[in-house]
Formats: sequence, C-alpha cells, structure tokens
Amino acid sequence: MGDHRAEVTKVVSDTFRLDPARVEPDAPLEELGIDSKGRIKLLAALEVYYGVTIDLDELERFTDVGSVAEVLAEALGTAGSEERR
Repeated sequence: MGDHRAEVTKVVSDTFRLDPARVEPDAPLEELGIDSKGRIKLLAALEVYYGVTIDLDELERFTDVGSVAEVLAEALGTAGSEERR
C-alpha cells in the first residue's frame, strides 16, 4: 500500500527501456516519448504486473507518473493512501 510512484516508474522504465533517473513523477508522459499508443501499452503492462483490470476510460488520466500511480492505487483499492502534489 502507499505511494505507487516508484513501482510505476519501474514499469515505465522497463516497458519503454528508459533510464529510471529520467522518469520524473511530474514529467508529462509525452516528454518521455509515450504517446496514446504507449499509454495503452503502459496500461496493459500495469494490468499484467499487478493482476488488476484498469478501465480504458482511465487512459485520459495517464498524464504523468503521479497520475498513473493514482489510477493504479484506485485499481488496487489503496487510493486513500495516495497523496498527489
């Protein structure tokens, strides 16, 4: 439980072969080279990694690592422990 930004950073880094140091929590995904197709790929990777189902409607919230972590927390039922800045 808790903040999932570190886990999302790892999934983003692994999925898109990025240096984890380059993946800032508030950097727009587009700046990391992740477009709309990439967001779908990220959603699928999170579903597989965590064994959860995330509604495709949530993709519009995939703007940065922090927002992806919030969606993941909600899918895992731990949203109350998230704090967004």
